[in-house]
Amino acid sequence: MCGLCGVLGGGEHWTQGGATADAPSGVMRRRTRARQVALANAALGHYGLTLNDWQGSAFIVSNRTGASQVVDHFGAVWPAAEALAKRPCDPLDAGLLAGLQ
Repeated sequence: MCGLCGVLGGGEHWTQGGATADAPSGVMRRRTRARQVALANAALGHYGLTLNDWQGSAFIVSNRTGASQVVDHFGAVWPAAEALAKRPCDPLDAGLLAGLQ
């Protein structure tokens, strides 16, 4: 998918919570997104994947070979992760949970 599709995505997703109603500068929204990315990377690393925020409007899921997928909202991260990992990514996997502790 080209990067433009990530920009032209739909409206707000529930995972964005009320962060967009915060300060006009968007400081709280940026902090929320940064926290989401950090937590997701802790889990995605188990599958050889990373997540990056793309200018506060989308997320980019990438694998170790450089393949990536742009997703519109945080709720689409896990399906993209499974597509890039080419295997199921179980958030309740015992190895993943042990690694997070």
